[in-house]
Amino acid sequence: MAELDLVRSEPHLVKYDDVSWHAGGDFPADLPAEAGATHIGMFVAWALMHGLAGDIHVSEFPEPLVRLCERRTTPRQFFLEACDGKFTDEDLSELGNRFAEIYYEGGDAQDHYFADYAATVGAETPSIYHVADSWDTYEQLERVIQRRFEEWQATDRT
Repeated sequence: MAELDLVRSEPHLVKYDDVSWHAGGDFPADLPAEAGATHIGMFVAWALMHGLAGDIHVSEFPEPLVRLCERRTTPRQFFLEACDGKFTDEDLSELGNRFAEIYYEGGDAQDHYFADYAATVGAETPSIYHVADSWDTYEQLERVIQRRFEEWQATDRT
């Protein structure tokens, strides 16, 4: 997966990722477009379920977050419904955004999210887009993301 640059879609809004960015090109023709949201949904779910949710999810629209935390929806379903397929800085707290800027936005570097995602859950599938939107997938990724977060916290000085 190519490195994604942060996109400022509004003066104050940082967009980390968007399901529409994954359509076309190398996207598998045998999959529905929403398969391009699985990797995003997994990261967003981890962040929100680990106390890094932005006010929009905590104060303004808490019901979808409750469904996610109770596992009544999958990470991809949550992301598509609650975030409209767009992962922005509004989805995360200040701490969550600082981590996402380093780990999620970091692209294909060995210690960044996309590389971890591919190595952890994408190695046995035809492409990373074929990874299942399931709680099993989430649980595999959760350990890896949590470890990266703890490593980052141990070295972050800002």
